[in-house]
Amino acid sequence: MSTIPPSESIRKSAHVKSEEEHKQLSDKALCNPKEFWLEYAMKFHWQPHPSFEKCLSYNFDCCAGPIFIKWFEDGYTNICYNILDRNIDLGFGDKVAVLWEGNDPNDTSQLTYSEMLSKVKRIGKMLENFGIRKGDCVAIYMPMVPELIMTMLACARIGAVHSVIFGGFSACALADRIIDAKCKILITADGTWRGSKLIKLKSIASAAMDLCEEQGYCIQRCIVLQHVTAFPLNSTNGINSVESKDGIRPAAMCDVPLKAGRDYWWHDLISCIPENTDCPLEWMNSEDPLFILYTSGSTGRPKGVVHTTGGYMVYTATTFFYTFDYHGDDIYWCTADAGWITGHSYVVYGPLLNAATVVVFEGIPTWPDPGRCWAIIDRYKVTKFYTAPTAIRTLIKAGDQYVKCYNRMSLKVLGSVGEPINTSAWEWYYNVVGNARCPIVDTFWQTETGGHMLTSLPGANLMKPGCATKPFFGIDARVLSENGEDLTERSKRFNIDVEGYLVFAKPWPGMMRTINNNHELFEKVYFRRFPGYYVAGDGARLDKDGDFWITGRLDDMLNVSGHLISTAEVENALLLDPNVSEAAVVSRQHPVKGECLYCFVTLKDSAPHDNNNNINGGLANVDVITPEMRFELCQVIRTKIGPFATPDYIQSAPMLPKTRSGKIMRRILRKIANEDYEFGDTSTLLDYSCLESLIKLSKSIIHA
Repeated sequence: MSTIPPSESIRKSAHVKSEEEHKQLSDKALCNPKEFWLEYAMKFHWQPHPSFEKCLSYNFDCCAGPIFIKWFEDGYTNICYNILDRNIDLGFGDKVAVLWEGNDPNDTSQLTYSEMLSKVKRIGKMLENFGIRKGDCVAIYMPMVPELIMTMLACARIGAVHSVIFGGFSACALADRIIDAKCKILITADGTWRGSKLIKLKSIASAAMDLCEEQGYCIQRCIVLQHVTAFPLNSTNGINSVESKDGIRPAAMCDVPLKAGRDYWWHDLISCIPENTDCPLEWMNSEDPLFILYTSGSTGRPKGVVHTTGGYMVYTATTFFYTFDYHGDDIYWCTADAGWITGHSYVVYGPLLNAATVVVFEGIPTWPDPGRCWAIIDRYKVTKFYTAPTAIRTLIKAGDQYVKCYNRMSLKVLGSVGEPINTSAWEWYYNVVGNARCPIVDTFWQTETGGHMLTSLPGANLMKPGCATKPFFGIDARVLSENGEDLTERSKRFNIDVEGYLVFAKPWPGMMRTINNNHELFEKVYFRRFPGYYVAGDGARLDKDGDFWITGRLDDMLNVSGHLISTAEVENALLLDPNVSEAAVVSRQHPVKGECLYCFVTLKDSAPHDNNNNINGGLANVDVITPEMRFELCQVIRTKIGPFATPDYIQSAPMLPKTRSGKIMRRILRKIANEDYEFGDTSTLLDYSCLESLIKLSKSIIHA
């Protein structure tokens, strides 16, 4: 396996400059977790400070009693105070906190830390005026605008629990989350533009509140930010079809339904609060809830992951500082939406706790053209850039010319998040985007973990394309066999690669504490499979160098004729073909093999297509993989993995079903491959229309 060292220029100024230094910090955190994490906790303001005696208590063994995790248990703090008041006291009041760019490249604004504090106090007072108090839950359903971030901080300031819902979820999904979290108030916007598409947020929010009422739950108040009506229409941005008056988008086009006594315009409420208003802090116990963020599993209702105040604060700040090798003059940009954990931890809390300047982007990376990301990087001189493999593969498909027409010389560190990054995407990211000079931190973590679990550090570790590398400080990562044997020690003893279940043997400050309203499910999902361990639900390979490779969700491991095959491994092989931009592999039941491989492949625009096949009565112009290409793809897999991994089916997928955070919904693909069209919960599916063509193509292949 080829390795790439960090450049000398990066290493020279890095916080951690070598593998040896990395190991020393890791050993210290594992051997003395209380001492290690208390040292980092003391960088923040507490009232009072946590004690050494109460720094950590936990139980990971469900056989020994209820699962619990407590960090800094007798400490009291406020995360908003540490982001704003504390940083201003440290001299960062005039430093830019947020550089905002809207969907339209001409829509821009910025906020300093002092300006943000003034606005957050007014928002906090607005919430208090509606009766929101410590422990109350506030639902936030907004686009990526500064007001979203400031509302999160205002909730934290007054002790309210925020539950941010991605501004693209359906009314039904929004209602489910509001009811489960028992939200007292909903904050939304009239709408948002995503590319050329207008999302009417308030209409969706109103429908969600109606659904809540039908189920016997009533939202007390709804506050509506006037967003899309407030910006001038740019005649060159492709939205000319929208009627305007005096260059302002009319509110009526968003169908903003306001219900008297429940719905209020944001600007009407804020205008009644003086600019110099004060909003008293609520000092929170370290274990008081900070937010609830919902994840959806393969089946069932969304799970409300509960994160608490003190441990999450310390962990996100520390992981951000080291993973991105943050320095005070950095301009940092993470493309994630605040409706997801990446947005919470690495757009809002982690960076701002470090007094960073953060780029916040409302739009999409391909609009008005696929050069948008690189234009933003040049405009703001971004130094640290963090995005997802899905976005990277989308931009690869557009072509290198969109990257190379921009300078990008400000970049120092690149990051990947959300899923394992395949080798070809990693190499493009490194060579084309970073000009082979910027280290890539390939981060593995989850909504449940709160922050990075496995990652390289920019100045310390050798890079291996597609490898998550080392555990972060204090993370005791292990690989277990099916029967619970610890394979980690075997790997060290015999200097061999091992593969199995990824688990964590010790707690870390940023981890979830429970599932909202369902602690039993929390214990069942994460701790019962292997008592004494947190079970990630992912498979991992630990190589002889001590580096971790994520092999995919364990329910995506396939047993074909007695061979255990990782879908991620097959997908990576398919992506080696220059004609393939995306791939997803699932299992199909087989009468002889038990399971066989079924591959969905998205072709690049330049790939040869068989567009003349009129399949299944009416898909005349759908991309169909030619027999020659199917043979080539099988050969790639046979060469890369072995003949036993040869797929029985390879199907074209003009568009793969994805969640709103960009992850491929393999559960749905598995059902299509097995001709089961009862898809269950599809609330996280971005575009339902892609399923029809996938089903027709699948039937034509299976019954050919």
